[in-house]
Amino acid sequence: MYDAVSDGVLTREKILEAAEDVLRRFGPSKTTVVDVARALGVSHGSVYRHFPSKAALREAVLGRWLHRISDPLESIVRGKQPAPERLRSWFDALIAAKRRKYLNEAELFATYAGLAVDAREVVKAHVDTLVDQIARIIADGMRSGVFTVKDAGTAARSVFDATARFHNPAHAAEWSDPGIDAAFEGVWSLLRAALSAPATKGKK
Repeated sequence: MYDAVSDGVLTREKILEAAEDVLRRFGPSKTTVVDVARALGVSHGSVYRHFPSKAALREAVLGRWLHRISDPLESIVRGKQPAPERLRSWFDALIAAKRRKYLNEAELFATYAGLAVDAREVVKAHVDTLVDQIARIIADGMRSGVFTVKDAGTAARSVFDATARFHNPAHAAEWSDPGIDAAFEGVWSLLRAALSAPATKGKK
């Protein structure tokens, strides 16, 4: 049991830590706010003072988990590598993180995938964060002249969607395919070429 109130303070962070542990043990379908409160050694009313509903608690837990994926990528976005190499490093890191969670923590991965089904706004915010990170790298490449696309945001969304097979949990079953890395190399080559394609002149 968590000794959450030994210092007299029950925080959102402590509740989320307990909720993650309970979800890991019981799964999303069987976990209740009462279970989380019991793990913390407090009343369920104490939990509700921080999270107004079970759905709000589940969404916060999912958001916390997704931040563990997106936050480390920020250092790559702000890195000093040329934009093409930085963008490739970003994808390598994202794909590795998703694959590691799926292959090494299959039950936990399934738990969060289950939470995501009912938390579309949280998932959308996560995707928007990732697309924004890509857009910022592409924008850097546009400024340095290595990328020739017209709009960084539109290009970022297209690049993200084109690589969905390699990082979207809906395709997780394919990530252990022996040919998955070669498949990504093929997609990456096409995207890299498209981002740097010479601008076409309009017809006279």
